[in-house]
Amino acid sequence: MNEKKESNMHFLSLVISLSALAMQQLGKVNNPLTNKIERNLEQAKLTIDMLTMLKKKTQGNLTTEEEKLLHTNLANLQLNYVDELNKGTTENAEKKSTDSAETKKENSGNIS
Repeated sequence: MNEKKESNMHFLSLVISLSALAMQQLGKVNNPLTNKIERNLEQAKLTIDMLTMLKKKTQGNLTTEEEKLLHTNLANLQLNYVDELNKGTTENAEKKSTDSAETKKENSGNIS
């Protein structure tokens, strides 16, 4: 295998590995070591930021295939990250609503 093709394969492997890690951190896939969903949005953001930095640093130096893979994976991860952030906001709002309803119910039962 020539050096350029090998370099291309290494770059593609790096992008795919970081993308898989970010999906795991977003809680979209199981951690292969624990076989459990483990969501860590802070770590996911760092991994997505690394891919964004990689895109900026390699701009103009990538093959069409490399650029397409990086762009597609990055866009997918960013959309999934926003989706997970919104889930957290929705879950918090639902919990507050439930807590508030339970508090009102408890307080209405205490009126003598």
